[in-house]
Amino acid sequence: MSGLIEDTAPIRPRDEGADTATLDRVPLTAFEPDSRARGGIVVLHEARELPQALLEFMRSLAADGWLVAAPHLFHRAAGDDEVFGTPLFEDFDATVDWLRSRGVPTDCIGVIGFDDAGTAAALVATDRAIGAAVSVAAPGIVEALTTDALALVDAAASLKAPWLGLYGRDDVRTPVEHVAQLQEAVSKASVATLVVSYAGVEHRADEESAVSEESAGEEAIVDAQRRIFDWFDSHLR
Repeated sequence: MSGLIEDTAPIRPRDEGADTATLDRVPLTAFEPDSRARGGIVVLHEARELPQALLEFMRSLAADGWLVAAPHLFHRAAGDDEVFGTPLFEDFDATVDWLRSRGVPTDCIGVIGFDDAGTAAALVATDRAIGAAVSVAAPGIVEALTTDALALVDAAASLKAPWLGLYGRDDVRTPVEHVAQLQEAVSKASVATLVVSYAGVEHRADEESAVSEESAGEEAIVDAQRRIFDWFDSHLR
């Protein structure tokens, strides 16, 4: 069984001469595979506490051979309800450094996020040369979620990592016409991209989705997880 790790990772100093002993650190939760990791995956999340469903998903990634780490994005201030801009990239970079210190090459590191954190994962993939990225039910497609974030249609052409976007067609936060605009925008990126939209799904295609038909939801869950695992298998080499 893959092992759970609770650790912290130092945030890179903004000043070259900073005392490394006093660096801020980001707490993270990780799962390691039973054998040597074939790569690493950073899991971004929007909850202050990792829900059980997300922990089980991370465990399943570890069982597939990945070293999986989720930085606690809300460690700075209790009042924060969104983490974008500099704090997001600082925590992401610290987690990447943590993975690299355990022997994972940068080009074998991927990122995945759900909901608003899915938007964060896509934006990370426009600014960091990583191996692959996946966003599930990522909003902020035509209008930026915050002043520290870009709308995904505006950021799409700058993607530096192969990107997979998964959406539910009945999700009010991501209307089908917005998803169609995103499909057009990512087609201009210089990397592999794929946007998949699931009929009958009101939110993301996972265990907590609200679906109009149970069978449609079950099929979407299976297909979405298969696509996520296949995306990382194909691009993290």
